[in-house]
Amino acid sequence: MVELQLQSAVTCPECGHQSTETMPTTACQFFYECIGCGAMLRPKPGDCCVFCSYGTVPCPPIQQQKPCCG
Repeated sequence: MVELQLQSAVTCPECGHQSTETMPTTACQFFYECIGCGAMLRPKPGDCCVFCSYGTVPCPPIQQQKPCCG
């Protein structure tokens, strides 16, 4: 069984600022405000959350190969 990673470094596509965040385990995070420039990040088309789009680690449901936010 794979151990879940709950920390993911989110990189802003606007300014490149990176911040390590703790991912929620019970809900997807659809919005994330960049601490560096204030840009509001949203998932890329086809991704379920901002961690899957901009993070170094995908969200917990994806890590477990389960449906995410369905």
